[in-house]
Amino acid sequence: MKIYETYEEVEHDLKILKLQTQINREKIKLSTNNIKEDFSVVSVITGIASNIAKKAIVLKTVAKLVGIQRAKIVDK
Repeated sequence: MKIYETYEEVEHDLKILKLQTQINREKIKLSTNNIKEDFSVVSVITGIASNIAKKAIVLKTVAKLVGIQRAKIVDK
């Protein structure tokens, strides 16, 4: 526990604590806004569409590779 010698020391630390409190409140606001953006309807739909598109591309590529390998095996 800190022992204060003057009122100025107390006031100084109180100012610091108030500023830290304000900073923490702003951080919470930013975090809340980021969470809202992350879970917004548009964001969720965009994420789902992106994942579906990626999976479709992977499946097409795999299907082409498997088809090419089958053709090579049949020719032998």
